[in-house]
Amino acid sequence: MSPLEIVGQIVLRFLPVWIGLAAIFVPSILFRRRLGPYGKLMENRVGQIGLGLVLFWVLAAFFADLIITSNPLDQVSGMKNALPGTAIPDRPGAFYLLGGDNLARDVFSRMVMGSRTVLAIAPAATLFAYMAGFMLGLPAGYFGGRFDTVFSFAANLVLAFPVILLFYLLVTPEIRASGIPILAAAILFLFPIAFFVLLIGARFSADPHKLVLYLGITLVLGLWVYSGLAFNADPLGVFAMDPNRLNIFVSVVFVNMPVVFRIVRGLAMEIRTRDYIAAAQTRGESSWYIMLWEILPNARGPLIVDFCLRIGYTTILLGTLGFFGLGVSPESPDWGTTINDGRKLLSVYPHPALPPALALMSLVLGLNLLADGLREQALKD
Repeated sequence: MSPLEIVGQIVLRFLPVWIGLAAIFVPSILFRRRLGPYGKLMENRVGQIGLGLVLFWVLAAFFADLIITSNPLDQVSGMKNALPGTAIPDRPGAFYLLGGDNLARDVFSRMVMGSRTVLAIAPAATLFAYMAGFMLGLPAGYFGGRFDTVFSFAANLVLAFPVILLFYLLVTPEIRASGIPILAAAILFLFPIAFFVLLIGARFSADPHKLVLYLGITLVLGLWVYSGLAFNADPLGVFAMDPNRLNIFVSVVFVNMPVVFRIVRGLAMEIRTRDYIAAAQTRGESSWYIMLWEILPNARGPLIVDFCLRIGYTTILLGTLGFFGLGVSPESPDWGTTINDGRKLLSVYPHPALPPALALMSLVLGLNLLADGLREQALKD
């Protein structure tokens, strides 16, 4: 295949993504004036580009089974280090669009399926880290005192250790064999449940019927998810996480939590002095109501921007772990592992390493541009 034909075939394979992007962007731009803050983002060119790059990979991960041309784990005889556009033997009309790697696997399919691996961990783990940061940072900033001193010291202690080395230490097989990740998951995964319980309890404390209903739903769903993710004990088998993924997930939450804690603490310390907080205290609102329903909503701008940036940082960390051979699994198509496999013959065969590297770069770039667009919009507001 010629280079032009290869590009054409790749564009065609991503047809579900193009349709998805059109279905999202066209209505968003046409009705942007009715969509509130999201609609305002559509008026920001930087934010549009960033959102487009992020949605491209989100949709690619969602439609990966339709986009890939081969199983990313299959090894085809005669396709070792095959050049882009090489026809697959015994499969008329089938090609390795971006060539084969040193184990004769399809680079294009591995790049596409790798997006699913990254996006299955980075956003969810970052969200868990944020909920833990909320639960510790809000009372630390609002009350201060000894609680603030103890948790600020613990956060500074974790932050004093180099992030990459701390990540590398947390995901080593020895740590996994010790059972520490399961214990850490049992503790860290309680924070989201506690967050929603306090959020609902503070909001509906004056309405017992809604309080009991919403708390019951939250606890049933929360404990169901908790049993599956933390202990792989979901009786229905809907929620589960293998040991490698659990180890990485817990590591991401643990590493990000102190940073989120410091950000939330600083925002709480600033906002607690404002007049509407004094008004809520005068009305007799509870401390958790003030923290969750007064302080947190008014801190959403900086937190949303940082959330986007932090997913990008986490994506880079996951790629780094895969590059060092500490990814989800040795045969995983995650981008870091694929880059590491391809860099061994980079001077001779550059095509296996470049596509996942460019994919990783484009996703992180999209997250950074989206954060810039959100920041610019927040400054205007």
